[in-house]
Amino acid sequence: MVLSFFIVMFILMMNFVWRYIDELVGKGLSFDVIVELLFYATANMMPLGIPLATLFAAIMTMGNLGEHNELLAMKSAGMSLPNILKPLIGVVLVVAVSSFFVVNNLVPYSNKKMMAILYDIKQQKETMEFKDGIFFNGIENMNIRVGHQDPDTGLLNDILIYDTRDRNGNMTTTVADSGYIYMSDDKKFLMIKLYNGQTYETTRNYKWNTENAIRHQIFKVQNGALEIEGFDFSRTDMNLFSNHQTKTTSELQVDIDSLRVEADRGSARSYEPLLKNNLLTEDESALGLFDTVKVDYSYKVPTNLMKALDTLTIKQKRDIVQTAKTNARNSRYSLNRNENTAKETLNKLYRSQVEWHRKVSLPISVIIFFLIGAPLGAIIRKGGLAMPVVVSVLFFVIYYVISIAGEKMAKEGTWNTAFGMWFSAIILLPIALYLTRIATNDSNLFNVDWYVVQFGKAKAKVQQLAGRLKKK
Repeated sequence: MVLSFFIVMFILMMNFVWRYIDELVGKGLSFDVIVELLFYATANMMPLGIPLATLFAAIMTMGNLGEHNELLAMKSAGMSLPNILKPLIGVVLVVAVSSFFVVNNLVPYSNKKMMAILYDIKQQKETMEFKDGIFFNGIENMNIRVGHQDPDTGLLNDILIYDTRDRNGNMTTTVADSGYIYMSDDKKFLMIKLYNGQTYETTRNYKWNTENAIRHQIFKVQNGALEIEGFDFSRTDMNLFSNHQTKTTSELQVDIDSLRVEADRGSARSYEPLLKNNLLTEDESALGLFDTVKVDYSYKVPTNLMKALDTLTIKQKRDIVQTAKTNARNSRYSLNRNENTAKETLNKLYRSQVEWHRKVSLPISVIIFFLIGAPLGAIIRKGGLAMPVVVSVLFFVIYYVISIAGEKMAKEGTWNTAFGMWFSAIILLPIALYLTRIATNDSNLFNVDWYVVQFGKAKAKVQQLAGRLKKK
């Protein structure tokens, strides 16, 4: 189990590394920051790694016992497969219960820390490296070009600096034969030391488009320190990255209860003001229940109202129509705004419910994967890494596809959240029970020789039947 777990987590970690490799390279990150990020990323992948490791370990363990005829020896001594699996079931129950505390306590914290570190890495600028003949623009409002950099001493030759950091629009151009440009140890200052150069400063006034002045300075040695930002690795408060994936089941339950109340209120806000203030303003008795209002298409305009409309002038009729259009337009805008708010609340509710069921369903998934892996190992009777890996990946892909489909339906509100998140368990549990049953009865499901024999018997029966038909 331990071996399988580390193999699976290593594979998942490689996927994470390749996904974020572009953001990690060239930032000058310290070793402890990278190790910390990988640790929290590994903890965040445990909900995927634990079930797959359980399946892999179960198939490999029982396959080794079957391959070396140890299962046969135990069965010959009168032990059934369920009795053989009892100690393993106890171990798996401990793993399943532990997985709940991992996904409920460790994973939310790790997810929050990982997002904070990734955000800090994205905010950090790349390390300052000069390439011959290419402008370096990693510093805001400053471009630096060097002709050549000595790889041993770090001496820069043929230096050109464009500095546009002045708020008044003044630009400074510096040309130097050689010099050194480097960051301070705390990466908050850019240290500049130039030799044998010239500085051109363009000064602009309120008539900058027609009048400006240039100040020229020649120097032998020029020293400077510019304050810079973004090159040092700064920490962001991880509580700023709180969402449904960074909460425990108890916190999610509080959010679910609040979101349900807010969703009901949002639905009421969408339709009640529309009916009361815009559509049914005259006849309050016609309101009734706002969610069961029906349109009476047989309604006819009273005769006295028609006569009253005929007495109005064209301007008055136009004003009435314009007022009706305005009320309808305002009603539509109000309904769309409130409906969008209600939909956003429902999306948050569905995501919180999905995350709650994900944490609860993980221990059950671990048990189901064991009930699939152990019988499969007893049936396959192959140890090592070849066959167990193939079968494990096959079943895990099926589980993952079903889980993703059910989760998508649950997040969209198409399916009930509980049904969508437990859909994979509903599909795989009968398969696990069936495999346990046929493994207990010593099924030849994966025995190639058994299929060859059965095919020979079927072929013989077909030939006998064909011979009888010819005789008739």
